[in-house]
Amino acid sequence: MGDESPACRSCGARSLATVLSLGRTPLANRLLAREQLDEPEPTYPLTLACCASCSLVQILETVPPEILFREYAYFSSYSDTMLRHAEAIARRLIETRRLSGESRVVELASNDGYLLQYFVKEGIPVLGIEPAENVARVARETRGVRTLAEFFGVGLAGRLREAGEPADVIIANNVLAHVADLNGFVAGIRVLLKDDGVAVIEVPYVKEMIDRVEFDTIYHEHLCYFSLAALTRLFERHGLAVEAVERIPVHGGSLRLFVVPRAALGDDGGVRALAAEEERWGVDRLGFYQGFGQVVASLRERLRALLHDLRRAGRRLAAYGAAAKGSTLLNYCGIGAETLEFVVDRSPYKQGRYMPGVRLPIHPPARLVEALPDYVLLLTWNLAEEIVEQQAEYRRRGGRFIVPVPEPRVV
Repeated sequence: MGDESPACRSCGARSLATVLSLGRTPLANRLLAREQLDEPEPTYPLTLACCASCSLVQILETVPPEILFREYAYFSSYSDTMLRHAEAIARRLIETRRLSGESRVVELASNDGYLLQYFVKEGIPVLGIEPAENVARVARETRGVRTLAEFFGVGLAGRLREAGEPADVIIANNVLAHVADLNGFVAGIRVLLKDDGVAVIEVPYVKEMIDRVEFDTIYHEHLCYFSLAALTRLFERHGLAVEAVERIPVHGGSLRLFVVPRAALGDDGGVRALAAEEERWGVDRLGFYQGFGQVVASLRERLRALLHDLRRAGRRLAAYGAAAKGSTLLNYCGIGAETLEFVVDRSPYKQGRYMPGVRLPIHPPARLVEALPDYVLLLTWNLAEEIVEQQAEYRRRGGRFIVPVPEPRVV
């Protein structure tokens, strides 16, 4: 018999050590319509592992991308924080790369045009590549962003290059973690990128996930959880190098990497410093990651105890944020209708639907002031400042928020 152990998504080694199991969970972004409530939901194992050969942290299960991404419920434009973040990097790239009407900016997983719109406003040619057809349609019709509803890979990159559309700038924010064929995706970046171009790539940082107990960022769409070390090895395999790296606060702590063809590599922009830091904390040692499961299980029990005590005291509870991380948290912790009355979310595409697994109804945020639950569990804790500010009236009337990670606390 052949070796049936799973292979690393990056280097192919069969040296994966389990770090954490969250059991079987539904697909985090598969929000339910009312007519689906009586139907069984598909669930899949959700197990986190680390490759002993290249240090890439990853989940073991691969749900076909056609199931996950052809129709999608996440629209970036409904977060003011993400819009400000997008505009800032667009302005910076326009200035530093001297982009003009002769340039071309390509974004991979461009969502609803939330970022490329800022280049369009300056007359810079863009191309969005977004596999979710419903989201790509919004980008085209609402923001005038030319968008292909396709999955990106080396084949599509080659066709675009042959059609005379090489990129001066490729942007790939929070998409690399979603890609099943990592090597094909990165190879495609090298094919599409001009020799003097740059790829700007943002990924949640695995160190922050471990340190801040951000277990709820683990779901079936997030196949990988990156360190600089793992990314460096991946890029080198395809003739690319990290020219500069920055740590940024979005999504609970992320890396922003400026990646160039290896021959064009210039100043290291903090790369050596972060690589040395990773070596000190043990990026290549399984011991750093092991024990995460016990920490997560302990957090689950503390959160459940807090909510149970509030309910026993007669307090009414709801939740904010019908996000994928919220689905992971609710399903892993077993928090449903016995504890929470409803969930609110700003996106009209989610309102009127139900959370996967726990099947809580999703309402507009105005529901908080109408119903006045005593406490709101903040599932989208990465946007805590924005949400708490928006809900000033709810707070004025005595409402309070519960932030679940890294330690359950009331604010």
